[in-house]
Amino acid sequence: MAKTDSTGSTWRYRWAHRQNVRRVSTFRGAETAWRRRDDELRRLRALAADFQGSAAAGAGLPLELAGDEVVLWALPAAQLVEVRHTAVLPAPDLHVDPRTGPLRPRRPDGVRVTDAGMAVITSRRLVLLGGRGRRDWAYGRMTGLAHDPTAPVTLIQVLDRRRTSGLLLPTDAAPDFRFKLTLAFADAIEQRSAVLAQLDELIAEHAQLKPFRPAVATPGQARLSSFVPGGRRSIAVAAAIALLVPAALIESDPSDPTGGAEVAAAATPAPTPSGAPALIHPVDPALALKTPPPKQKKSPRPSPSATTDPRCGAPENPLGYGFCGGTRIRKPAAEVCDWFDCVPQFWAGRGYLVQCRDGSVSLAGGRSHACAERRGVRRIITK
Repeated sequence: MAKTDSTGSTWRYRWAHRQNVRRVSTFRGAETAWRRRDDELRRLRALAADFQGSAAAGAGLPLELAGDEVVLWALPAAQLVEVRHTAVLPAPDLHVDPRTGPLRPRRPDGVRVTDAGMAVITSRRLVLLGGRGRRDWAYGRMTGLAHDPTAPVTLIQVLDRRRTSGLLLPTDAAPDFRFKLTLAFADAIEQRSAVLAQLDELIAEHAQLKPFRPAVATPGQARLSSFVPGGRRSIAVAAAIALLVPAALIESDPSDPTGGAEVAAAATPAPTPSGAPALIHPVDPALALKTPPPKQKKSPRPSPSATTDPRCGAPENPLGYGFCGGTRIRKPAAEVCDWFDCVPQFWAGRGYLVQCRDGSVSLAGGRSHACAERRGVRRIITK
């Protein structure tokens, strides 16, 4: 037996069910993405705290280690690359960015492969044990270090080498290589604590972005606009058409159905012989063509004065949200998506309410990625 409300209808329950399914689906997607990044940040934090090497790790490698030098990590598949043109790289820093985009297995323009072998990160240097020899990059002599944001290439400049060189790595191993190289460089300058502090700050900031479980929609929150296919948009379009069509008909001036005003031609007397008086017959007034009285011109219809819209064009809603300016809304009401067209993953946003250029509403106002897939931000929703 179908559930009904006090009026005996079931569409309100169907509306509430659809709203709850959509809200839960959006929340679960946002929560999954949040947990994935949280796990990655905590993995890097644990790796930074326990990242150590040993002299035994270099056993069997054709590499002579200094007295206090240890092997931290080794990657068996790496390629030596050199830059054809002169380049100036930024100075090495301790910036940790685990949110880099996907890397493509390609070689940037102007970079050529000259050798291949094993990449070894030690406590003092980065080494490539290649087929043509060995290439070293000592941390104490590095003047430039850059990681390509789209390709798995790391370029390095050192004091005793004029040409810029580096490594081309497998795409799946490049992120870990870059992080461990940063840790090794931080150890060399005794700044491991700075990397740990940076990761702790990233974890704390990410914890504040954890999505909240949305409120449950109830049948009593359903509006009649939800019963119409297309919702409030269809009602708004129909109302606009209902207002514009009569106005267009009133403004138009249809042609006279009688075919226009008749013009009476004056009776011209027949020509008479010269000297004979002209006979003029009186015209029967009943037979004369009457010129219709001139059509009374309609006075121009005064244009209706613009009514004051308390929302400045925003959809009708009991929340008091509009486009007129005021306080930005950072914690919207749970039923905001009942009155506005919310974007997917709406509750995952962390900012203030904005309207995108396609008319949808996002909670990512103030963020660089707000409405990125919807042609940007149009305006701010205020209260």
